[in-house]
Amino acid sequence: MSSPLPPDALAARLAEVYVALGPVYRRVSRIVEQDEAVSGLSVGVRNVLDQLRRDGERTVPQLARSQDLSRQFVQRMVHEARRAGLVELVDNPSHRRSHLVRITPPGHEAITAVTDREQALLGSVGGNLTAQELAATLRVLHHMDEALIRIETEGRG
Repeated sequence: MSSPLPPDALAARLAEVYVALGPVYRRVSRIVEQDEAVSGLSVGVRNVLDQLRRDGERTVPQLARSQDLSRQFVQRMVHEARRAGLVELVDNPSHRRSHLVRITPPGHEAITAVTDREQALLGSVGGNLTAQELAATLRVLHHMDEALIRIETEGRG
């Protein structure tokens, strides 16, 4: 097993990760958005639907916090999804003015089609990747995210 990198070398390699992530994310998003089987579903609406499918009904502020997006942007995505019949707003027993966003059966069908398509695309990546390599990749990304959250929090404090 190799030893940890010194801070300067670590920073340089992590910068490479950031540079690589952007184009990969945008390319997958573009492919999925252009796919005829799931056409009309923006990346923002896709993210809202996926979160609702995984976590159940949520308020807009909860959705925004967990995606690290502005409440206003998420609200626009919820309105877009609602106009398309993919989500509905329901009364929130914990808060009279903040409705819960709930995925509808057509919304569930839409996000299932998208994630099935994404998995088919990602399944063709190849490269003989191992479970350990993917676990290490996820560990690095989660560590980077946690560090950035800490830096943001300290910057506000």
